[in-house]
Amino acid sequence: LPAADIAVSPDVLLAILLPGLGFEAALKTDLGHLRPAAGAVTLLAAPGVRITAAIVTLTLHLATGLDLGLALVVGAMVSATDPVAVLAIFRRVGAPPRLATTVEAESLFNDGTGIVLFAIAVGAVSTPLDPGAGAVAFVATVVISSAIGLVAGFVASRVIATVDDHLVELTISLLVAYGTYLVAGYLHESGVIATVVAGIVIGSYGRRIGMSQRTAEALDTVWEFLAFLLTAMTFLLVGLAISLDQLAGAAVSIAWAFAAVTVGRAVVVYGLLGGAGRLLRRDDRIPTAWLHVLFWAGLRGAVATALALSLPLDLPQRQLLAGTVFGVVVLTLVIQGTTAGLVIRRAGVATDGAQGGA
Repeated sequence: LPAADIAVSPDVLLAILLPGLGFEAALKTDLGHLRPAAGAVTLLAAPGVRITAAIVTLTLHLATGLDLGLALVVGAMVSATDPVAVLAIFRRVGAPPRLATTVEAESLFNDGTGIVLFAIAVGAVSTPLDPGAGAVAFVATVVISSAIGLVAGFVASRVIATVDDHLVELTISLLVAYGTYLVAGYLHESGVIATVVAGIVIGSYGRRIGMSQRTAEALDTVWEFLAFLLTAMTFLLVGLAISLDQLAGAAVSIAWAFAAVTVGRAVVVYGLLGGAGRLLRRDDRIPTAWLHVLFWAGLRGAVATALALSLPLDLPQRQLLAGTVFGVVVLTLVIQGTTAGLVIRRAGVATDGAQGGA
């Protein structure tokens, strides 16, 4: 089947899709459950993203001969997880809240780090980048973007506390989600990280200092609906933009990339989190049974898809790179998404929420 000829500016596409998806997930993040999971989330979302990207990069370069810079672009795009299907199963089977928060928070924060890595990788294709300078740029972007989000979230929370109209408060949240993204982007920082941090501040601090119950319910309902629409739009664009011929042409790269993503996830979860994670406080450690679920929860979804759609139109081998990412997303959704319930039950975490220190 031929693909539709879609000519959408990559920057516009990202500005429509990513702020809404990130803000909605951040808004409902429970800081009470996030605090004990913070150490594990930090390991998964910071070094974990880079380890996965590195494994995918080297695998594609050595196995398929893909240029190292282009392989890094693919690695960055598939480095972030998107476990929406797994979280839906968590709610159905009654998985421990802390486990669900760990999976959701990992996705929330590694979206930001993965997108920063993606921007650096795309820039490095045309301009060789010194690894040291890249590391400094990565850290600086995360810190500055987080500061922008903190300020925006705090100001918005104070304003919301003075207003008693849920429609006005919803409008403020919309302005914060997209305005913070645009301001951070204008300052050459990460709009996604800024938006996510702003969403966390509003969802936690803003709820406590004066947000009415009606407003809180309206925020949750409207943003959940918007996120659903944006996710559906993302995959609709994939269906329009890609053809079976493109997937077939990228089949070898898809197979190697999927294998590398799976190995990378195992290294991060069992090696990094299961090994180095033992250095965390005893109460913050992840139970072994949870590691199996975290490993299988490493699906790729809307963010990887949005990044693939946003690839610069003049990027070398753009069709191959996008097809590889689309293929990896499909495989993780089909293979891991459909069997996640079985893994959760076999791991013994499908309880009433009391297991494992939740």
